[in-house]
Amino acid sequence: MWDVTIDVHAVKEIRTRTTTYLGVGAIAMIHDIAAALKERGVTRALCVTGGRSYKLTGAWDHVAEACARHGIALAQYDRITPNPTTDAIDEATAIGRAHEAQAVIAIGGGSPIDAGKSAAILLANPGRTAFELYSYAFTPRQAVPIVAINLTHGTGSEVNRFAVATIPSLNHKPAIAYDCIYPLFSIDDPRLMTKLSPEQTRYVSIDAVNHVIEAATAVTANPLSVLLARETIRLVAAYLPLALRNPEDLRARYALTYAAMIAGVAFDNGLLHFTHALEHPLSAVRPELAHGLGLSMLLPAVIRQCYPAQGEVLAQILAPAVPGLHGRPAEAAAAAHGVEAWLASLGLPQKLADEGFSDGDIDRLCDLVEQTPSLGLLLSVAPVEGTRERVATIYRESLRPMPT
Repeated sequence: MWDVTIDVHAVKEIRTRTTTYLGVGAIAMIHDIAAALKERGVTRALCVTGGRSYKLTGAWDHVAEACARHGIALAQYDRITPNPTTDAIDEATAIGRAHEAQAVIAIGGGSPIDAGKSAAILLANPGRTAFELYSYAFTPRQAVPIVAINLTHGTGSEVNRFAVATIPSLNHKPAIAYDCIYPLFSIDDPRLMTKLSPEQTRYVSIDAVNHVIEAATAVTANPLSVLLARETIRLVAAYLPLALRNPEDLRARYALTYAAMIAGVAFDNGLLHFTHALEHPLSAVRPELAHGLGLSMLLPAVIRQCYPAQGEVLAQILAPAVPGLHGRPAEAAAAAHGVEAWLASLGLPQKLADEGFSDGDIDRLCDLVEQTPSLGLLLSVAPVEGTRERVATIYRESLRPMPT
């Protein structure tokens, strides 16, 4: 297969709606990107980051040098946390507005990239706030140019039109999707991801797996989303154990980075449904909960609900992780147990009860699924009807290991 023979140090240019530079050493392409921004008239940019990884990975040094060389003055906001909030986005935007930023450079995983995309919209829409953006008070048609330097192999946000943020006052975690926030350029450099902890490595990789399972089984799925789903799961099944065994394994990181990137393209095409719709309330209520862990805990129960309607597709795309499925509706429980066992083998045996959730939380979580903007749209494209009863069943079955 290509992943065994490809030269991971050969930086490849991959064009979707975003031009992505993929490969070990791709961070050096920031010089070409800065030159392209300057040609567009950009002389001032806002850099949106988390608190540490942008420096620990060395990405910041490359960005600062490239922007200085090409005459682009940077202002920085470095307080984005996992599960970013609308308050933080407003703070970042205020810095960008004071700096008169004409572009946004986001460095980090999905949280800084999503926050950077959101700030890019607000910079192009004076007077608007992140609360208004995420409560759908207006529909943006433009954003300032976005550059995404990705530091995790999970979200796919560097190549798609989605962003997510939490509205703290409401415990809502809605998603937005606008063509104006496709990044102009992105960088996927596997070397920048070798410092991810084992837990982060697991969580972000399983985020990518969830993206493609949903994108391939939604009623909006298309042939491309199904094709990318099988390849994503093949790569994660083969290379996540290798990355956990040796975090510096660049071939493993390359494969996982590519898997996450194509998963981002997959759900840009096929959309998402149950797992993400039900996870968003979990991490809105408990911001310390890693998004990928929340997805992992929900996935087996979601498989059980969806398998009767999408058994053939699921049997095909899950084969690298759960071999022997034939797509028959009667296999739903076996498929769910198989996914649960596969996740446990990767070091993800946790269930919702392990993270402090109980039966008493289910009604509140169901309320948030119904009340949070955008989550109803996700449920509307699920392969089976997203009733409150079904949502409650998924939460309930995710509290503890599934009964045999």
